[in-house]
Amino acid sequence: MPDQKSSILTVTLNPALDIATSVDHVVPGVKLRCSQPQTDPGGGGINVARAVQLLGGRAKAFVALGGDTGQSLRNLLENFDMDLCVYDAPGETRQSIAVTDLSIRDQFRFMLPGPHWKFEHIEEVTEAIHAATPRDGYVVLSGSGPSGSRADLYSRICGTLSDTGAKVIVDTSGPALTLLALGQMSPPFVLRMDQAEAEGLTRYALPRREDTADFASELVQRGAAEVVIVARGADGSVVATSDHRLHVSAADVQVKSRVGAGDSFVGGFTYALASGLSIDEAMVWGSAAASAAVMTDGTELCRREDAERLRNLSPIERI
Repeated sequence: MPDQKSSILTVTLNPALDIATSVDHVVPGVKLRCSQPQTDPGGGGINVARAVQLLGGRAKAFVALGGDTGQSLRNLLENFDMDLCVYDAPGETRQSIAVTDLSIRDQFRFMLPGPHWKFEHIEEVTEAIHAATPRDGYVVLSGSGPSGSRADLYSRICGTLSDTGAKVIVDTSGPALTLLALGQMSPPFVLRMDQAEAEGLTRYALPRREDTADFASELVQRGAAEVVIVARGADGSVVATSDHRLHVSAADVQVKSRVGAGDSFVGGFTYALASGLSIDEAMVWGSAAASAAVMTDGTELCRREDAERLRNLSPIERI
C-alpha cells in the first residue's frame, strides 16, 4: 500500500473495558469459579485505530475515558503504542463482561452502563473533536454514543466538521443509523452498516446482492451519504456511490472468531483511502482486513501479512 498521505482520527465516545473469562458451567445460586480473566480495550473507534496500526498505518484515537476503569483502559491503549487524544468523560467508563460456559461452548455477555452525559458535555466533546480533526483527513465515528446523547449526535458532528475538509466515515447502529438513513441532516462521506441493520431499515429481506445494492443506491440518492457500504457477512460487501455499484467477495478462510471483523474492515478501508487509493481499491483492502480478522483467535484483530495475501482472494465486480 502507498504511504499514508492523510491523517486519520477515530472517535470512541462510549468505550468499554472488556473482561473475558470462562466457567465449567453457568448455574444460579452458587459461587462460580472463573478462569483467569483477559482484559482488552473495547469500542469501535479504538478497534479501527488498532486495525489501521496493525496494517502499517497510524491513526489517532479520540477516546472519552473516566474514573479508575478509564485509567485501566488508557493503560492498555498505551501498551499498544497508540496515538491518543483523551477526553475526560463525566463519570466512570463502563465495563463489559463475557463469560463462556465451557460445557455448552456458548458465551454470556453482560454490558454495564456507562456514565450519563449532560448537554454541556456533548457540546464540549463536539468542540474537542473538531479541534482534534486533521484538516483534509479522515474521521471515523464508530460505535454507540454515550448515555444522554441524542440520536442526531453523529450527524451534528458531521455538520460541525464541514469546515475542516475532513471526510467522515460513520459505522453505527440503532436510532443514530435510522436518523442518518433518512438523509435529512448533515451526511457523512461514508455510511456503513451490516445486512441485518439494512434489513431492519427496509423491514424486508435483501437476499440477493442486487437487492442490497438497490437499497444502498437508494440511500445515496436520498442524501444519506456519498458512499454507502452494506456488509453481507460471508458473502462480502456491497458499495454504492452516485455513479456505480459493486460487490467485493470475502476470502474463503477458516473462521476462528468474528469479533472485530467489521472494525478491521473499516480500518483497512479508511487506511486505503488515506493512502490515496480509490473506493474500489479501498473496498478490497477492507474486505481483506475483515477476512484476516476472522482468522485470529478471540479479540485479536487483523494481521498485515494475512490482509496483504488475502487481497488477491477478494475479487471485485460491478453490479
